[in-house]
Amino acid sequence: MEKVNALQIRNNLGQILDRLNEKGEPILISKAHKIRAVLVTPEQFEKRFLDWQSQDKKKRLLNAVKELREKRVGNLTSLSVLRELRGYKN
Repeated sequence: MEKVNALQIRNNLGQILDRLNEKGEPILISKAHKIRAVLVTPEQFEKRFLDWQSQDKKKRLLNAVKELREKRVGNLTSLSVLRELRGYKN
């Protein structure tokens, strides 16, 4: 795996991205002799971080549901609304 420092990234980003695309191997990025980040191709990101992406989508969906619940008028539930629409007595 190739290792580059932050200064090399800043000065040669285009070339480093080309090497990433050609080799397909992740590139380690260091700063002050410590690994701070990793460059990967979009395909590798999707493959390796699918769980992270699904968790993110789950959070967004739950937030949307929560917002919809907050917009509810009164104490009516969906079941009570259906019963009322169908003519049942509560």
